[in-house]
Amino acid sequence: MARHNRDGAGADQRGFEYGVSYQPDWLKQVKVTRQLETGRQSTKTLFRNPAAGPEADPGDRIRTRITSSDQSLDFEVALTDPKSSVKRVRIAYEVPGANGRTEEVEFTLESEDLPDA
Repeated sequence: MARHNRDGAGADQRGFEYGVSYQPDWLKQVKVTRQLETGRQSTKTLFRNPAAGPEADPGDRIRTRITSSDQSLDFEVALTDPKSSVKRVRIAYEVPGANGRTEEVEFTLESEDLPDA
């Protein structure tokens, strides 16, 4: 039986603080990717599950919520995965940027250690 969500926290490349509500038996880590002013991308591990590994079946439903009051960011991803086949979920989120522009930030939720894509 799946266990209740746990709460964690982390900071990104620019020092913005995030809260992460996650399923302890599914989520391995959350990465955040931002575009730098130079045009290059920067990816940082935002949060890593402190558990050594799953203790129970993750269940049929995957739920992860990420919040950042610094950026007025709040979303939750929930999907049904009866075969436990989902290994990675990517979310592109638009946040306010400099000079009234918006910036796209990408979050990658991973269920296990995967090679960098």
